[in-house]
Amino acid sequence: MIHADKEKYKDILDNSVDYLEQHGFENIKADTEGYETPKSFAKKGSDIIITPDIVAEKNGRKHYFDISLKSEKPKLLKSKWLFLNTLTALKSHHFKLITTKGHYKFTNEMLDDINMNNKNLIKI
Repeated sequence: MIHADKEKYKDILDNSVDYLEQHGFENIKADTEGYETPKSFAKKGSDIIITPDIVAEKNGRKHYFDISLKSEKPKLLKSKWLFLNTLTALKSHHFKLITTKGHYKFTNEMLDDINMNNKNLIKI
């Protein structure tokens, strides 16, 4: 999610954290109350800061998660996903998207637009 959408969809973020805990993820960092905030990345020369929604570990491997929901600013969301996908590929981590009913079509269209249609979605 982008910062503007975070308060609106706080319950979905909390449900996503619960889902990951139930599926064996540990050391969860989430951009929500009660958890340590994941590391942010700042773009040099601008005020753009990218923070993954959730970072967790499973079987000794780090996983970055972003929650995909309809957004007023799809261009920012696409840029965030491309950055996180590249970052995780460089560090041999995993990047996955979490979405919910009512947001599948939006997510798939966004992934097609940026040629990331090889991503398997976690549907909650």
